[in-house]
Amino acid sequence: MPVPGGGFEQAYNAQAAVDADSMLVVATALTQATNDKQQVVPMLEQLQALPQDLGRVRRLLADTGYASEDNVNACAQAKVQPLIALGREAHHGSPFERFAEPAPLPRKPTPMAAMRHRLQTRRGRKLYALRKCTVEPVFGLIKHVMKFRQFLLRGLASARGEWSLVCLAWNLKRMNALGA
Repeated sequence: MPVPGGGFEQAYNAQAAVDADSMLVVATALTQATNDKQQVVPMLEQLQALPQDLGRVRRLLADTGYASEDNVNACAQAKVQPLIALGREAHHGSPFERFAEPAPLPRKPTPMAAMRHRLQTRRGRKLYALRKCTVEPVFGLIKHVMKFRQFLLRGLASARGEWSLVCLAWNLKRMNALGA
């Protein structure tokens, strides 16, 4: 994987789909791809393959690293509402900007136009904000509390198994905290 400042480092790109209500990891992936844009479709496939008893995925919250028209179209095709950031937003905008609603959408918008509009609405901004308190804490707690900072096994297949075990351990800790 390329590293800041130049050069490369032996590393993997860990992915996790996290339920916003319980903070349980519901799907995992580990790749050698440096770009997150390629990870949405495989993760959607995993989520669609989950048992119906677990419920249906209604919404996908993702940061700007996952933003692409293909990913938004894949979500629309899977009947999942995407909320994928399209770029960085300035902090501390004026109250008029923060509480303003965008102009109505035209009839029959493209999936990308509909998502862009949704992200500009107050409800869309509120829903997208859940990403910061859902996925980010899971990764942070796995790294800092569970002290999982590097893979101990070599090879992609072994590291995938290790990542699955780490996420399973997280889920067990989380279920204990939830009293489940």
